[in-house]
Amino acid sequence: MISIDATIKMSFRALRVNKMRSALTMLGIVIGVSAVITMIAVGTGASVRISQQISSIGSNLIMIMPGTITTSGVRLGGGTQQTLTIEDAKAIQNECSAVAAAAPMFNRGAQVVYGNQNWATQIVGTTQEFLTVRDWPLDEGRAFTDQEVRSASKVCLIGHTVAENLFGSESPLGKIIRIRSVPFVVVGLMSAKGQSPMGQDQDDTIVVPITTAQKRLFGTRLPGMAGIIMVKAQSEEALSDAQRQITGLLHQRHRIGPKQEDDFTVRNLTQVMEAAQQSSRVMALLLGIVASVSLVVGGIGIMNIMLVSVTERTREIGIRMAIGAKTWDIRLQFLIEAMFLSIFGGIVGIVLGSVASKVLSVITGWPTTISISSVLLSFGFSAFVGIFFGYYPAYKASLLNPIEALRYE
Repeated sequence: MISIDATIKMSFRALRVNKMRSALTMLGIVIGVSAVITMIAVGTGASVRISQQISSIGSNLIMIMPGTITTSGVRLGGGTQQTLTIEDAKAIQNECSAVAAAAPMFNRGAQVVYGNQNWATQIVGTTQEFLTVRDWPLDEGRAFTDQEVRSASKVCLIGHTVAENLFGSESPLGKIIRIRSVPFVVVGLMSAKGQSPMGQDQDDTIVVPITTAQKRLFGTRLPGMAGIIMVKAQSEEALSDAQRQITGLLHQRHRIGPKQEDDFTVRNLTQVMEAAQQSSRVMALLLGIVASVSLVVGGIGIMNIMLVSVTERTREIGIRMAIGAKTWDIRLQFLIEAMFLSIFGGIVGIVLGSVASKVLSVITGWPTTISISSVLLSFGFSAFVGIFFGYYPAYKASLLNPIEALRYE
């Protein structure tokens, strides 16, 4: 029996003799592994991006929206009737034990002016609980107080996008801006949030007391009403209890009977965002599976080339058997050749896939994340492909009859 060291040396010698064929055989594995690495990196990056966007909105969120109305038998869409009030939000926060904070919101778009600069942005009328609900800290300054909400004071908090467009590198604190020609004092600069899962710039926002928005900026036919109410539950486990408590409380406050239709809608945003995150994970998995097909194609290429190699080296195999090589020695030699091609091709593919994912991220601006698990998976799969598709040619070579092999021309 020939030693394993000698078998390995003969395998490498055979690969060096046919360098071009060895390189072309590895090409399929290289392309397959690099495709898997790149596709998984793109999918994982998308999942991470969605996770960041979800966390930027806030945790354990519940959104309460006005319900529908029916006019002359025609049922209109959600939000066509204002049914929620600022007092509803206060009651939810004070009477629902599973709720940490609740903030009524009244949103409108408006033009904002500072000096010779102006900017169109979103104005959010709300209470001081808004920052708690949205997990939104301040970089500078302070939040407005409950007294400022009650007195409809002309104070505001601004997002980073608004600050950059109106003030540049200048600090906005204490400055006076005009929203629809009404002067407001900037008392706080909110920290950067980035894009929401819907693609909106969350930092392109000015937050003012909800009473100020209704009385001094936009006016309303129904003072004290809220467009929506955003609620933060005590914990993720408390979301179901919070929804149940909110629904029961609003039934009482709005005098809704057991057989009457609700004039509000309660939605658990965490479940919606988790569904979006799960979709991105499925997309990453599908991209990896599709890319893996090219690995299988590369494995088939290895098998084809190895079969050709067995035919070309029939006489060599016969000579080796004649001088004492056993069936296992022949089989091991061809298996080593196939495994080397797939493993070395896998290493090159990992490097190229990593580079390709980074280049793709720079060109498209889309984040890509290369995980250790995807690298190990690709490398392990490429090694498995080498063993699986290299076994049959090795098996066929080991079964050659020495006498017939020596006669082969």
